[in-house]
Amino acid sequence: MTGTEVKSLRAGRASLADAFARIENGEVWLYHLHIPLRKRKLLLHHGEIRRLFGKAQVKGYTLVPLRLYFKHGIVKVELAVARGKRQYDKRAAIEKREAQRRMEHALRRRR
Repeated sequence: MTGTEVKSLRAGRASLADAFARIENGEVWLYHLHIPLRKRKLLLHHGEIRRLFGKAQVKGYTLVPLRLYFKHGIVKVELAVARGKRQYDKRAAIEKREAQRRMEHALRRRR
C-alpha cells in the first residue's frame, strides 16, 4: 500500500462493503477495497494460500475481508470463507424491506 492509503486507513476512511479476495497464480489479491479503488496483493504464507484455495474452490464460496487492522505498523486483513446469498434469500430480504417501508409510510400518512 502507498503512504496515502495507509493515512486513509488510519483516519478510518476505508470501505469493505463490496470487497472480496481471489486467488490467482498462487497469489491472493484483494479487489474493490475502497481506499482508492484498485486491486492489492496480500502477503500470505504458502500453506495459508493452499488452505484458503481449497475452501474457496467449492462452488458458491468466496473469500471476504472481515476487518482491517494495524499490527506493529503493518496493515493486516482478516479473511473469511463465505457463501453468497441464495436467490430465495435475496427475495425474502427484499420483501421484508418493502414491508417495512410500507408500514412506515402508513404510519406517516396516519399522523
